[in-house]
Parts: sequence; structure tokens; C-alpha cells
Amino acid sequence: MPRPQPDARRPEIPTRLLVHALVREDATVDAGQLYAVAGLLGMTDQQVRLCVKRLVTEGRFVQEGRGRKAVLRAVSDAATGTVAPDADHVRHAYRQDRGLAPWDGTWHLFAFAVPEARRTARDALRETLLHLGAAPVQGGLYVAANPIADLVEAQARHLDVLGSVTFLTSTDLRIGDTTDPRELAAAIWPLETIAARHDDLAAFAGACADRIGRGTDLSGTEQLTLAVELAAEFSRAMTGDPLLPPELLPRPWPGSRARRLARECWDALRALPADEDTATPLPRLFHFYDDAFAEPGGQG
Repeated sequence: MPRPQPDARRPEIPTRLLVHALVREDATVDAGQLYAVAGLLGMTDQQVRLCVKRLVTEGRFVQEGRGRKAVLRAVSDAATGTVAPDADHVRHAYRQDRGLAPWDGTWHLFAFAVPEARRTARDALRETLLHLGAAPVQGGLYVAANPIADLVEAQARHLDVLGSVTFLTSTDLRIGDTTDPRELAAAIWPLETIAARHDDLAAFAGACADRIGRGTDLSGTEQLTLAVELAAEFSRAMTGDPLLPPELLPRPWPGSRARRLARECWDALRALPADEDTATPLPRLFHFYDDAFAEPGGQG
């Protein structure tokens, strides 16, 4: 039975994440823009002030000026964080959606036994595997459906634990009595949770596109707020998605539809005329999503 479609909800965006989302190409954040967007997201001025103070205290930003006329300057590369997932991850997702990355039937397995004395390295290797879409089968044994061995090896070398890692490929994986690839995928990865996040993305992107399509005039600040919300929802859906090949996923799978709606909503946002609110340079976040969404849209 199909899962009921959720109502569109506003993504929850922490104040700290919003600051990072508004970093521009010159590594600055316009405080006036920050307060304006924060207000539309339901954040108070006090929340913003406290967040900025913490970021400055942590040495992540330097504040020049005061209040809404201030400029925050990143001390180091203030990445957009979870509002900008890995670009290669996004491109691969759209390649899958277009049928350009079929599964060859190979499972990629990784086993490791890093001693307790190297716990930090062991944890870092585990996080790398999870980040790349692998999942644990049992203690110390992980499996992925995509060919990530080169990336895992590079990280293992960096952590100086390559000698503790075993690499293996197989076309006949079996867990207990389960051998069917789709059943294995459903048993190994939390597909319902991943699908629910894509349903949320689809609901928000659809509502966003409808709002734009009604012809309602949106100020530059409102446009920017919608873009940040869409980016946050897109990242939430993509983070933790192992991007399993379509051959391993239930049908219909909401991921491809959600990504299509997100791209359509982004295109609609970018087509809106700018006004005086957007006279300042746009955040670098826009360049990331322009690149990520433009490639599949421009090819067939």
C-alpha cells in the first residue's frame, strides 16, 4: 500500500546553518540579509545575535560593524555545510535518474579490524564508509552497491590503516536465506526512512513551485528564503541516501520524483526577476545548486 503523501512543511533550519548558507563568494555574510531571512524563517533577532556571537567566539567569523549593517567575514572557508551535499553525490543521483548508471550486479564489501588503540582512525573509517553509502552487515563488515573501493582505500591510506582493511567483490551475496538483491537491499538499508525524506522534499518543492506559479510577487528576501529552505530540504533528503541503483529499489521510488521537482522549483526560483533586495551578491550556495541542477536539465 502506498504511503500517504505528507503535507508540505517548512524545513527546520538551525540559525548556525542559516549563517553558513548565506556565505557569499567573497566569504562574507551581509548581516542585514541574514536578519531579514531569519525573520521570515521565524527566528528572533536575539537568536541571530547569540549565534553570531558564538561563531565569532569560536573563531569562525570576524564581525565588522554592528547590527544589521555588520558584515561577517569567514576566518577560514565557512562551508555551506549540510545545505550543500557533495557535488559528485548529487551528479550521480541525477545520472541514475536518467538511466545512465545501471547496476552491474556486483556487491562491494569491506571488512576491517582496527585495534582499540586506533579508535579515532577506526571511527573515521566507519564514517567514511557510511558517508559513501555502505551499510554494516555485521561487526566490521560493510557492503555497498556502488564501486567505492578507490575512495575507501584513499581514506584508509590517509588514516594509515590500509593493512587492516579487506576489500572484496561478489555477485552472489547471501544473508541467511536471502539472496534476492532487492530483498537484501531492503534488509540492509533503512529504505522507508530514506523514502520518507524524499517524500518531504517532493512535498516542499511542489508547494514552492505552486507558490511561484501563482504569480505572487516575491521580494528578493522571500526568494532567498525559499531557496535556502529548498536547499536545506534537498540536503536532508540526499544526506544519508546511499543512492542504491534503481534495480535494487522499490517501485515507484520517490527519490527521482523528488529530485525532479526540486530542480523544477529551483529553475522557477532562478527565473524570477531580481529586485533591490537582491542587489548584493548571492550566496555561494546558489552557484552550487545552479551547477548541480543544470547538468541533467541540459542533457536530454
